[in-house]
Amino acid sequence: MNRRTLLALPLSLMNAQTPKKLVKPAALKPGDVVGLITPASNVVNHGDWARIDQTMKSLGLEYRLGRNVRRKGYIAGTIDERLADLHDMFRDPAIKAILAIRGGYGTPQLLDRIDYDLVKKNPKIFAGYSDITAMHLAFHQKLGLVTFHGPTANAKFPAYSLSHFKRALFDPAPLGPLTNPADGHSLRTIRPGVAHGRIVVGNLSLISNLMGTPYEIDTRDKILLLEDVGEEAFRIDRMLTQMKLAGKLDRIAGVVWGECEKCKPTPGVDLPLTEREVVDRILGGLGVPVLSGLTIGHTEDQLTLPQGVMATLDATAGKLTIEESALAGR
Repeated sequence: MNRRTLLALPLSLMNAQTPKKLVKPAALKPGDVVGLITPASNVVNHGDWARIDQTMKSLGLEYRLGRNVRRKGYIAGTIDERLADLHDMFRDPAIKAILAIRGGYGTPQLLDRIDYDLVKKNPKIFAGYSDITAMHLAFHQKLGLVTFHGPTANAKFPAYSLSHFKRALFDPAPLGPLTNPADGHSLRTIRPGVAHGRIVVGNLSLISNLMGTPYEIDTRDKILLLEDVGEEAFRIDRMLTQMKLAGKLDRIAGVVWGECEKCKPTPGVDLPLTEREVVDRILGGLGVPVLSGLTIGHTEDQLTLPQGVMATLDATAGKLTIEESALAGR
């Protein structure tokens, strides 16, 4: 490829990572030890610790805390401290999975200093959501590692979330058909149809923040699952428009827009569009199947989804079917 041809390519294709073969971590089994870390914000509520302990017991797991998880401040320690916890957990053969205790803010600070060779040599389950999206994208883009977008360790874990979390991390079989709980969560078809492809899932704000970096999302031929919380319509419009202008919605197979908790207009402010209207206009105009309302991300009844595996989205029926195993047997 000569320089003239290279300059003619869209920026999104110039920045795209070469697709990598998936690296699948080993499945968990009862009695395993998992590492709990805070790569973003610290734990601020004392009651969270009791809930975390109870959750680990209900999963049948032992756990070890990172050395720096109790640091104070809106970020749980310095970059070096948070990296040390991450690297310690990947380095220790006794640790079988690594779970973020919470999201918040701070994981993008780590991306250019993670020891990716260490992670590559010691692939393990890595799970979390929200700000943890940055690490999901980095691990997937750099290594092809299958990571898990699901509840953090301090989540409340109602029965629906707990059962899906356990199945996703303990059972090597494909997850199969996934949909919302029977009560309290509605699904809506924005554009009908069926899409087939690998899934990529994350928080819209973090995906937007990583645009133009080596860790930006690759959506080509993918089923894209997006979620967010507390964002007004104009902010959602801004981030989706950014993705569109960057070419990230051009070759997409299908889209799932998750429940958007607290995505309401500011009281007393007269805004012409709602979150639903923005999503319908931008995502509904892509010409691919689009489903809205799946319980991913900032919702108590939360699915756990593996990055990068093959799936089929039936937007008409309101169903996402995971067809490929995300885990290696042990």
